[in-house]
Amino acid sequence: MTTGHTSGLRPERPDLRPLPDLARRFDLEVHGDIEGLAVTGITLSSKSVEPGDLYVGLAGVNAHGAQFAGDAREKGAVAIVTDARGHALAAHSGLPVLVTSDPRASLGALSAWVYQTTDYAPLLFGITGTNGKTSVAYIIEAVLRQLGVLAGLSTTAERRIGDYAVTSSLTTPEATEVHGLLARMREADAAAVVIETSAQALTRHRVDGIVFDVVGFTNLTHDHLDDYGTMQAYFEAKAPLFTAERAKRGVVINDAEWGTKLARAATIPVVQLSTYPGKAADWYAAILRETIDETRFILNGPDDQSITTSIPVLGRHMAENAALALVMLVEAGYPLADIAAALTRDGGIDVYIPGRAERIANSGPAVFIDYGHSPDAFTSTLDSLRRVTDGRIIMVFGADGDRDPSKRVEMGQIAARLSDVVVVTDFHPRNEDPAAIRKVLVDAARAAVPSRELYEVADPRDAFRQALAVATPDDAILYAGPGHEDYHEVAGVHIPYSARDDARLALHESGWL
Repeated sequence: MTTGHTSGLRPERPDLRPLPDLARRFDLEVHGDIEGLAVTGITLSSKSVEPGDLYVGLAGVNAHGAQFAGDAREKGAVAIVTDARGHALAAHSGLPVLVTSDPRASLGALSAWVYQTTDYAPLLFGITGTNGKTSVAYIIEAVLRQLGVLAGLSTTAERRIGDYAVTSSLTTPEATEVHGLLARMREADAAAVVIETSAQALTRHRVDGIVFDVVGFTNLTHDHLDDYGTMQAYFEAKAPLFTAERAKRGVVINDAEWGTKLARAATIPVVQLSTYPGKAADWYAAILRETIDETRFILNGPDDQSITTSIPVLGRHMAENAALALVMLVEAGYPLADIAAALTRDGGIDVYIPGRAERIANSGPAVFIDYGHSPDAFTSTLDSLRRVTDGRIIMVFGADGDRDPSKRVEMGQIAARLSDVVVVTDFHPRNEDPAAIRKVLVDAARAAVPSRELYEVADPRDAFRQALAVATPDDAILYAGPGHEDYHEVAGVHIPYSARDDARLALHESGWL
């Protein structure tokens, strides 16, 4: 697979879009001469400007994007869109300045106009929820591939079309990137596009200008309260995805009250999925068999529709994610019988989900690298591991700095209660004191289970090797947090580090590989 940088997925053959037409279309206040000028792209990062771009200067927490208008011009920007304050900052850049009162709120519409994505009508899938979004997105794309459908993908881990992929920096990219991505999908003749849609994507206008054909909801659990304050506010940030302005149809897992509440609040047709036999729902999923490498389940729906299949990943929660993906595909118009035929032919859902309960080796202790960094994610994976592990469960984890500190105590408690050995380490301390973060986790774990075997090892490389040193072949090691990521962030610096690669190296050093 070819890979590139985060700005790499935009159209290769962009059309020239006349700048005067854009100014008239959006009633922008024009400063400077724009006659005869045209743009071929749009970006809000001065670092990713390409020749012919329209640069958007937004007010940020620490700086205003218009301050970098000169850099944007040097890289080939044609003009800048910004607010009144930005106009003053960009006035000496030499670029024409187009002023609007709220450029962020206009970003989706501007991007859709530049890339002409309103004229592109693939099937659009959007997935929201606290946990499981990435997995559902990969499963939808995988099943579409098994059906012979070319689909594009945008997740926390990567943006991908065919064999070309770029790494992701945000769960949902900014609107400029989303529409550039859609334009690239159009060039590739993709018939469907799957977009992981975070709460921040909705509240920060990242998916403006898009109407999804089918949206799905996984769950709502403790996370991101640093952004939203309360669970109710967090719910209200996600709920607009299930309105006619954002989507046509929806599928909701209603096992918890937040799902039921969302189904009631939705202003679009919604079908409900449950794993509880007594719960009122349209579709029901039930686990048939769990092993360390596979989860088999049955999905039953209206009109005697049924499919029995498997996903090659550990955990009941992964089967729930797969069931949601399948129902979303049915809602999009793919007959369940056709899906069943393709999955039976291939021996189940043929999917690889990077860094989500990803097993590293088939010899020695069972080692799993997982992206989960919330209490609910810890619980789901540890419960699943307990059901398929003969030996002990050893858990390596940390808590990221500059992110919702309110969940840290619960994370430490869950780790101690549901595993047999706890190894606390550093995970993206960012600008916080890593020792202080570790102390909260260690104290919480010790308070929850005073007798629990526990190690505090700051360096994540050493922490994993500590876990490996106390492991036997019958044990399982869950390294939660880093997942697919290839860096460790300390004091604003990205230090190269892949938990997956390092785990393989450590296993090799220990003679297991």
